[in-house]
Amino acid sequence: MTHVLIGYARCSTDKQDLAAQRHALVQLGVAADRIYTDKGFTGTNRARPGLDQALAAVRSGDTLVVPKLDRLARSVPDARAIGDALAARGVKLQLGASVHDPLDPMGKLFFNILATFAEFEADLIRLRTREGMAMARAKGKLRGKKPKLSDRQQKELRRMYDTGDYAISDLAELFSISRPTVYRTLERQSTMPAVVAT
Repeated sequence: MTHVLIGYARCSTDKQDLAAQRHALVQLGVAADRIYTDKGFTGTNRARPGLDQALAAVRSGDTLVVPKLDRLARSVPDARAIGDALAARGVKLQLGASVHDPLDPMGKLFFNILATFAEFEADLIRLRTREGMAMARAKGKLRGKKPKLSDRQQKELRRMYDTGDYAISDLAELFSISRPTVYRTLERQSTMPAVVAT
């Protein structure tokens, strides 16, 4: 019976590239058509289609290969759960060039240390992101999405709506926006203070 190497690669955002991870997996002996990937999924998100496919593809005697443990999981409980589930099915887990042996005390310790570092790194990323957003908000640089219509267009939409001659669908078509955007614009215009001409 042939033992197959199944590869798994992941990156957190759509802008990141999986080429380096794919190359590393091929260098480790994984066939290119046996590499499953997830793009735009964090390691803390356990529901990942590529990971689910990779886990479904491995059979007893096969090996699941990941370039680094943090590509597989970003929390200690997830890493352990995946590792234990694979071991129970008779599937080996290979982290880079080394195969994880859940029965070896030193291997188990090393696996747990790697998982702890992966979780710690994920926590640091979240902390830095929150701090960066708080600083941007304090400087007035983080204000949400820009409205689809200019101030002038918003005022004109409100004026046209107030005449009673135009339905919401008419305004959506005229301004090339969605109906929810029309409602949001009207709501925004109704809460703005009226400017008194002098």
